[in-house]
Amino acid sequence: MTPEEFIHQLEVDRTLAVVRAPSITDAAELCRALADGGIRSVELTFTTPDVLKHVQRAAETAADHGAAVGIGTVMTGDQARAAIDAGAKFLVTPGLRPEVAAVATAAGVPFSLGAMTPTEVAQALDLGSAAVKIFPARQIGPAYLKDLQGPFPGIRLLPSGGIDASNAKSYLDAGAAAVCCGTSVVPPAAVAAGDWADIAARAAAFTGTLK
Repeated sequence: MTPEEFIHQLEVDRTLAVVRAPSITDAAELCRALADGGIRSVELTFTTPDVLKHVQRAAETAADHGAAVGIGTVMTGDQARAAIDAGAKFLVTPGLRPEVAAVATAAGVPFSLGAMTPTEVAQALDLGSAAVKIFPARQIGPAYLKDLQGPFPGIRLLPSGGIDASNAKSYLDAGAAAVCCGTSVVPPAAVAAGDWADIAARAAAFTGTLK
């Protein structure tokens, strides 16, 4: 997946699912449930045990379920290399991680660096971030995204943290390329239990609010 393909998929679906769970029973079925609900960008995270195994499973079955799976909470260059080797199609960080950016750039893998202040946004762009993750979005609200587009016209912003069906559209209306959805769509208990029907229904309900 090229950076352009990553951005295009985000802008079409308008969302990316962030999965934080104590366990994942079947990453392929998780991806299928999300894709069936209209979410084709799925971020597993290094906070989940055995995440590399889950990403590999999801990557090997991508032709079947249709989702692009990446890894988030990437903090080091070694983690970035391991994620890419496991088949991650994109990387996401909670803050500015130049070493992660360097590894991803060298491998041609798109990435989204976390930022909050205008200085951090500028640094993320300088490092090659395809979309800049604004985190934690709940602390600043949608209007902040509109403000950022003054000095950074054309920037792709990806707000994350505290976004659900009640406020997601307001971030998109303020200029976000897409929004991250989390536990409201992929509750940890449902992921651990393998309740794919529930997750597919939640994904469909969430994406329905983004039109």
